[in-house]
Amino acid sequence: MKRSLLAVVSLSILGACSSQQSSSEFSVSPVGFDALAGWSAEQTQEVMPVLRQECHRLAQLPPETSLGGAVSLPYGRLASDWSGACSALETATDARTFLQTWFQPYLVETSAFYTGYFEPQIDASLTQGGAYQTPLYRRPDDLVRAKATNGEMVTGRWVNGQFQPYYDRAAIDGGALAGRGLEIAWVKNPVDLFFLQIQGSGRLTLPDGRQIRVGYDGRNGQPYVPIGRVLVQENELASNAVSMDSIRNWLTAHPDRIRDILERNPNYVFFRTVSTSLAQGPSGAFGIPLTAGRSLAVDRSLIPFATPVWVETRLPDAKGVVGDWKHLAFAQDIGTDIKGAGRADLFTGWGVFAQYVAGNLHEKGQMTILLPRPPAVPDAQ
Repeated sequence: MKRSLLAVVSLSILGACSSQQSSSEFSVSPVGFDALAGWSAEQTQEVMPVLRQECHRLAQLPPETSLGGAVSLPYGRLASDWSGACSALETATDARTFLQTWFQPYLVETSAFYTGYFEPQIDASLTQGGAYQTPLYRRPDDLVRAKATNGEMVTGRWVNGQFQPYYDRAAIDGGALAGRGLEIAWVKNPVDLFFLQIQGSGRLTLPDGRQIRVGYDGRNGQPYVPIGRVLVQENELASNAVSMDSIRNWLTAHPDRIRDILERNPNYVFFRTVSTSLAQGPSGAFGIPLTAGRSLAVDRSLIPFATPVWVETRLPDAKGVVGDWKHLAFAQDIGTDIKGAGRADLFTGWGVFAQYVAGNLHEKGQMTILLPRPPAVPDAQ
């Protein structure tokens, strides 16, 4: 995947300002629902629980809360912009009628590119010993964000009154955080930890069979370097053969180079334990549980949180056959490498098949965003 491979970020982002790309970089045009290929076949009733979750979340936010989105968008950038749609949802019985009445589709004129992400399940122990030697760290208390002289927010640590970059992956692997009691658990495989950091959340399976969920709780502020790109540059993988599976397979076949390759990506993610139900997906940046096949990570500077997105792309099935996939999903998350118009990451769930789909989803397609209509002007379709 990605991934951006992806890191699911904390809810605090809702209150933050996002840098806006110019409208010339995010060109959209209004279209009718009849322009959405496959719309008539969509099982729209399946998205009603997702819509109700979103409206419940929006009701918890101050009306003036920014959901993100390009400044050129006509509506849907504030929590209050959903008031009409969410009010109508309370009594709605037919999902298709509700959506066609309260939302206006806008075609994203840039070609879309979709990848996938999932919630990993990895073996771990709460104590170090035997095969469990790789620490999974919680956020250190000296990791801080501060405003630089140019006004930008930066991540680092204070050392003798001077603000310095935080330890990179190599320093942390070398023991920079050892002995500080930051270990949530110990995992068997550093590659598992690396991909967990890419996904941003996951489930730890303990020796007694219990599972613990961990979620993203910050990163060290170092730049993100995709190791797939590194392997291509070193002629270890072909550019058209990079996937989660191919990267993992290469690392497994070259155990003596694992640390060197992983540390080419100085970015490092920290975690916290999460007590949410394991029957649901992890919480995304919008603050609600992610739904397999319905939740997207998007560039929030262009697409507001909660926005329904009509996705037209291709996905592999259980037999490895890639076929058309045209469904309604929702902007509920963000990712480190999910930047630009038409870029999105589909949450595929958890388990073996979810990992397979996420690792093999690298497809072009088309994207149409559905913006809520103002309360006074629902469309009488």
